[in-house]
Amino acid sequence: MDSGVGGTKNTRRRREQMLVVVRDHDFVRVSELGSTFGVSEMTVRTDLDALSQRGLLRRVPGGAVQISPARRERPFEETSAAFALEKSQIGRAAAQLVNPGETVILDVGTTTTAVARALLQREELGEIVVVTNALNIALELEADAPRITVIVTGGTLRPLQHSLINPLGESVLDRIAGATLFLGCNGVHPLAGVTNINLPEADIKRRMLRSARRRIVVADGSKIGEIVVARLCGLDEVTLLITGSSADTETVEEIRAAGLEVMIAT
Repeated sequence: MDSGVGGTKNTRRRREQMLVVVRDHDFVRVSELGSTFGVSEMTVRTDLDALSQRGLLRRVPGGAVQISPARRERPFEETSAAFALEKSQIGRAAAQLVNPGETVILDVGTTTTAVARALLQREELGEIVVVTNALNIALELEADAPRITVIVTGGTLRPLQHSLINPLGESVLDRIAGATLFLGCNGVHPLAGVTNINLPEADIKRRMLRSARRRIVVADGSKIGEIVVARLCGLDEVTLLITGSSADTETVEEIRAAGLEVMIAT
């Protein structure tokens, strides 16, 4: 049985790893998890019950399955106020990485919107091309044309996030290569990698990753250590993570230990 601080840490890590296994295999039996992690079936049931209570998986007879992706997604306007200062700091740190003449892909989201606003403030930047699937970002940047050229991906509108998705959402991205991507997400985890809550948007995000030379994830501290339904990529497929000071310090160190550079924006 785990005990003390070390035991608590071991329990947390084992449960995180179990969650990854469940999401990789859709359904996993209690007996299989017991063999994999070298613990009793009673311990496995306790772990699965704890994960189920947090809404991360669903318990079924004999094991566990992935949760349904029906978790409520909050509108852009509702989430924009959360961690607003931190998102602004992340946006400024991200914008400082952009060079004149560069092509930038800006994903949809409140943190990537902060990146767009920070780009507007860098008046010395010239001949920037921004490709985005976010209508609100396109409108934010419109005022600074022609210094910033804005290309909208096209596609089908998702009103909640003002984003454009498939069908027809990838035609522009298919013609982009060598760009710097600022990718939004709902979770960054040392083992599960980068994940997103919305499945249709996940398809576009994966296509953005394929188009980019530099892949930079921007995520406020609440996203660090989280795992949601749609996997976008592993940490080894990302160039840099920019997050804020609210991110869990231990999880940040685990992400760094996994090989990903992390910048804490202040």
